[in-house]
Amino acid sequence: MTEPTVAHDVIHRLINGIVDQQWHTLGELYADDAVVTHPFAVPEPTRTEGAALRKRFTESAGMPLKLTASNIVIHQTADPEVFVVEYDYHVVGTKTGRELDTANILVMHIRDGKIVSSRDYHNHGVFAAAVTK
Repeated sequence: MTEPTVAHDVIHRLINGIVDQQWHTLGELYADDAVVTHPFAVPEPTRTEGAALRKRFTESAGMPLKLTASNIVIHQTADPEVFVVEYDYHVVGTKTGRELDTANILVMHIRDGKIVSSRDYHNHGVFAAAVTK
């Protein structure tokens, strides 16, 4: 079991790592067999596991987006390893200059200081709109 303070640290390191584009360090936050799903991904939901997750972070380097996170709220659930995270992104397309805002929700299972699963609810249309004219 992960103590809530450890889980909160992992969650903040994840969000800050994404905002700071520290793609090479994000994989360290996940268990080797972690599973991440994006139920609202466009054009269809995605599921990424294990080593493919680390590869996905590496491929995110150079993404033409600048993100700022705010309003981060972490909810503990009845299961001591499950957390619901709400936060907002201010999104700027670095090539287009388009600025948009979007809300996000993560349902994360954190055990022994590592993310073992995460169901990530993002509005992928906002990210796409920020990078296209």
